[in-house]
Amino acid sequence: MYLAAALVTAAVTPVTPKSVISINAGAIGYGLAAIGPGIGIGLVFGHAIEAMARQPEATGRISLYMWIGFSLTEALALIGLVAPFIFKY
Repeated sequence: MYLAAALVTAAVTPVTPKSVISINAGAIGYGLAAIGPGIGIGLVFGHAIEAMARQPEATGRISLYMWIGFSLTEALALIGLVAPFIFKY
């Protein structure tokens, strides 16, 4: 099924070296952009678990800030996903 879709797409849109380089650059760009948020999410959750273990009575407040930190960190990964599509050369 995927081969048939690739053949139809190749018949409609010619693949040029520039488009292949653009696709590869986008994949490399997103791969590099996902490293930072991946490390950041690990740190956010790790430190939240550590903080909850130290002060169990503050679990509600810590989890609130944990989810805020997670969403802000994940936004960086989404920006990294969209950026190669915006800045094609």
